[in-house]
Formats: sequence, C-alpha cells, structure tokens
Amino acid sequence: MLWKPQGRKTRRGTVFSPYTLVTPIASPDFDFAPLLAQSIGQEASDADEADHDSEGDIDDIPGDTTAPSDPLNDVDEVYPPPGPPDPWNEVDDLPERQPSPPHKRRRTAVDDMHEGKKPLTHSHRNRKTKRAKSFAAQGHAPRATTITSHVRIPLVTPLRQAIDACTLPVAHGAYGAKVTDAAERWGSKKKRTLDELVQLGFQVVEWNGYDARPLVDAQGRIFAVLVGQPRDPGWAEAVDRAYRDITAEGIAAAFPTTMLKHRRVGLSYGKGQCVPSRLLNPKYDAMLDRLLGNAAINRMATFASAAFCLWAPRLYKYYWDHKEALHRHLPHLRTNFPRSVFSCAAFNFGPNVWTFRHRDVQNVPFGWCAIQAAGPFDPKKGGHLVLWDLKLAVEFPPGALILVPSATVSHSNIPVQDGDCRISFTQFTAGGLMRFVDNGFRTESQLAAEDPDEYERLAKLKETRWEMGLALLSTVDELLERAPD
Repeated sequence: MLWKPQGRKTRRGTVFSPYTLVTPIASPDFDFAPLLAQSIGQEASDADEADHDSEGDIDDIPGDTTAPSDPLNDVDEVYPPPGPPDPWNEVDDLPERQPSPPHKRRRTAVDDMHEGKKPLTHSHRNRKTKRAKSFAAQGHAPRATTITSHVRIPLVTPLRQAIDACTLPVAHGAYGAKVTDAAERWGSKKKRTLDELVQLGFQVVEWNGYDARPLVDAQGRIFAVLVGQPRDPGWAEAVDRAYRDITAEGIAAAFPTTMLKHRRVGLSYGKGQCVPSRLLNPKYDAMLDRLLGNAAINRMATFASAAFCLWAPRLYKYYWDHKEALHRHLPHLRTNFPRSVFSCAAFNFGPNVWTFRHRDVQNVPFGWCAIQAAGPFDPKKGGHLVLWDLKLAVEFPPGALILVPSATVSHSNIPVQDGDCRISFTQFTAGGLMRFVDNGFRTESQLAAEDPDEYERLAKLKETRWEMGLALLSTVDELLERAPD
C-alpha cells in the first residue's frame, strides 16, 4: 500500500497523522496467507517452550546460572568504545543546567466548582482569556451587537439641548473648570424640592432607569448620557448587595459630622503636590480596602467604565492612554478597580444622599463623572439629578448610571422622601493627573526649569486644549455609523 503525506491540524491545535491512505497497488505474485500461518505457528512454538521452562522449581537451578558471554548482547561496555577526549566537545566547564520552572497548570472546571463558580467550558474559558488579554492592551471594546442594541436605538430619540458645550465654563488650559462664582455659591446652599424646581421652569425628565437617553448639544455632540442599567436579575442583586455593604460600612465607621456623607478614595494631584498620590485615609484604609475589593461594587465600577467607552470611545481612549502612562511611570500607585478607567471614586454613605448645587471644578472639564445610585427609594418622589444649566430634573432610579460633565455643568440632587434610603457611588478623574502626564511627569515649574522649549510648546497647546477635548466627544452621526444595521 502507498501512503501520501498530508498534514492536518484542528483549530485547537491537534495534529493528525501527516499521512493518508491512497489507492493500493495489487501484486499478483504476493500472497499474505502463508506468511500469516507461519507467524502464528512460530508464536505457538515459542509459547510451548516458555511453559516448559517455567515448570521447574527455582531451587533446582544449579548455583552458577551465569550464561556464557555473548559479544553481540553484551551491554556492559559502551559501543563504540569511547575515544580520546575531544577538546571541542568538552562540557565539564559549562554551568549545570537549571531545572525548568514548573509549568503553570491550566485552570479547569473542577477549580471553578471548588470555588463555588459555574464551570466554564473549554471554549468559554478560551474566550475569557482572550477578552482579558484584549482589555490589558486597550481597555473595554464593545461588541457590534452591544453598539446596535444600546446605542443605535437610543439615538433615535435623544434629549436635544439648546446649549452649546463650548460655552461651558472652563479654566485656561482646560485641565480644570472655572471656580464657582459668588452667585452660584449663594444659590448652592438652598435645599430645593421638586415642586420648587418646576416653579422655576425646570423640566422633569421621566426615566425608567433602563433605556439609554443621550443628551445632545446644539452642535450634535453627546455631552452627557442617561445610560441606564442591565436588565439582568444578577445586576439588581449586585446593586442591592453594594447598597447593604456600603451602608453597613458607613454605620460601623461612625464618621464624625465633618465627613458623615462621603469618603473619596483614589489618585489625587494638585494643591501643592509634586507627584500624584493616593488620598490618605489612615483611619479608614481597612474599610476602603474592603469596599474596593467588594465584588458587587467592582461590577458597578466596571459597568460604568464600559458604558463610558460605548458612548465616547475617543474620550475613553484619552483617559485610558493617560492612565496607562501614569501607572507605567508610577507603578506603585494602585488603581481603585482593575477594570475601570477612572482614577478616583467617592462613596456617599447615606442614608439620604443629596447635594447642593455645585460643580466639581478639579475634574477633567471635557470628561465625564460616572454617578450610580442605590437603595430602596421611589425615584418619582425624590433622588432626582438636577442639571441647572439645562433646566432639567431627571428621575434617577436605583441601579441606574448617569455620565455627566460634572466639572462644567452645575448639578445637585433632591432628597428622597421620608422613610426612603439612598446612597451613591461616583467615579471621576482629576484634570491635574492629565496635566502631569502631558508635562512629561513633571510639575509646571519643573517643566519650565528643565525644558523651556517644551514648556513653551505645551503653553501654546493650552489655547486649543478645550476644543481638542470637545472633539473627543462623539456625535450622533458618528455613533450611528459605528453601529451596524
């Protein structure tokens, strides 16, 4: 029979025999049967001799049982005999070979079951590994189906606003917003009810907390998004768990009055700092570590980051690139959440979280702050997010996510009704961190002293950074083109 080489390999890497059977060539002079009969007869004869030898008692064997030496079967000596040493092949001076490191055992379904997790199939595990590698390289990357279902449909009826985002108050250089003026500070100290806002001409936006509603400015830019939340029972359970854990930690911490409502955690830069550092909370570090390691809170943080990428992919990449550069330069600065692009977070412990009118001027002015609410409260009777520059009072159901430019748009909350409870969890990034990275990981004064030419170049870029930042926002048309039909 003839064989023809033909290599084959499956998608999993299994290699089949590189040979395949082809048409045999028949020979009229060859007969296989006699050869087979002869072979069977020889095997039977050998078996009889073996049985006969085994019938004797071992005690009957003479004392000297050494067989005569057979030079053909002698294996006591190496053949061919070793010759004189060859200096070109001497290996005595080479270092002793070190043992290879132990191979990392592949995770199996049994490991998942031991940890109380649902076992993954081999293909699911491979996809999970690929997603992890992709995230490490570029962060979140939404699928085409996600873009279609969560972007294309909501863009049909966006909340269009007459405001132009370029008119929002921003400081020179666009690493922060303008400080609040006296009139805003005076108005911010007033506690407002929904009826009072309606009388002031505010529009109440009814929202179910699930369907996304993008806010679009006069130039078609999506400058804020009412994102919503997954329609997954597991999501509701995670939000409820996060609410209970944050509330319990707040009660156990027994905060003083000056810090009763919230605690910030993450990276900070500004107010005289020479390098970015983590916010110091020595008394509450253990509590914050528990919150940052909480699986339910991590899920909320990851969802907010993924939604950010979905609605503003260019702005997300700007955040991601700066964050990665910062952590390559300062690897000891750990992030709050492994799958979130934001550098800082705030926990508002409740039990009835609301805020006066304010702007977070130290945040990235063209960037977004992710706000998520939780707790047992009626969103139609309280907890609204008030956007003062837009004259909107948005219903904010528990579990939902809103992305808003908190540095440039004045915002506040309405208290929930008596008997209800509400907490909030926010994520953001300080504009000073972006400036530190852009300056080559130096302060402004260090940059001016060490590299005057680069300082002058970046000083000129400050004139156009606000326009650059706004250009990172997506437009309705861009996202519609990105979403497949």
